[in-house]
Amino acid sequence: MGVTPLVVRQKEFTTRFRGFDVQEVDLFLEEISKELESQSHSIEEVKLENHRLGLENQGYRKREDSMKTAMIQSQKVLDQMKENAKKEAQLTIANAGVEAEKILNRAHKRLSQLHSDIIELKRQRIQLEMQISAVLESHSKMLEMTKEENKAADETDSTLKFIKQA
Repeated sequence: MGVTPLVVRQKEFTTRFRGFDVQEVDLFLEEISKELESQSHSIEEVKLENHRLGLENQGYRKREDSMKTAMIQSQKVLDQMKENAKKEAQLTIANAGVEAEKILNRAHKRLSQLHSDIIELKRQRIQLEMQISAVLESHSKMLEMTKEENKAADETDSTLKFIKQA
């Protein structure tokens, strides 16, 4: 049997000759009953506070777990973003390399075409020089022939004039 304030209040003692003062015992029992009642209330308040703190602690633990999960997820997302950025950078570098190679190939082709054009122009220049030289030589010969014909014609004219005068 536990000692409660009610048990203390209802406790009755047997009286004997030369026993304790009944009123004094009753007063003492009343004081003990009040103290037990006060202690019982304090214990109940502590239990309620303990329960409340336990629930609060449980809420904090849940929040802590949520934050840990969020941090882990954030780290995973960050790692994924870093990996994607690395892949994108590698792809950009590879694309730049391919584009540079294309530009270089086009430049080589253009250079080759220019060399071919220069060779063709030199060939055309030589051909044109030869044609001009041939035309000049032909005209020079024609001039020589014309001079000779004119000379012969002048001689013929001089002879005819001389014949006509005679």
